[in-house]
Amino acid sequence: QVQVVESGGGLVQPGGSLRLSCAASGSRFSINAMGWYRQAPGKQRELVAEITSYGSTNYADSVKGRFTISRDNAKNMVALQMNSLKPEDTAVYYCDVVADYSRYWGQGTQVTVSS
Repeated sequence: QVQVVESGGGLVQPGGSLRLSCAASGSRFSINAMGWYRQAPGKQRELVAEITSYGSTNYADSVKGRFTISRDNAKNMVALQMNSLKPEDTAVYYCDVVADYSRYWGQGTQVTVSS
């Protein structure tokens, strides 16, 4: 079993920045990929960004050029640096960990972009 814990959400003004962090813990697991999804009220959960164990990344078109995903393999951590935030980025952000080809989710962290 893998435990996933996110941190770093909050309230920010449009144009501002936030950094989300996620740590995976457990015993004897191998991470295949880590990523971030988000879910806004009344909408389906969507992929924001993901990164494989080899460092390959994939971003949603809506965040390209503004968000950067990074990973620390030694610490089983992934971060999402979010710049130039827009009101439409408001959502609950979930960390996603694929370990031993099973998927694990964090509890989610709220990001609100508003003036």
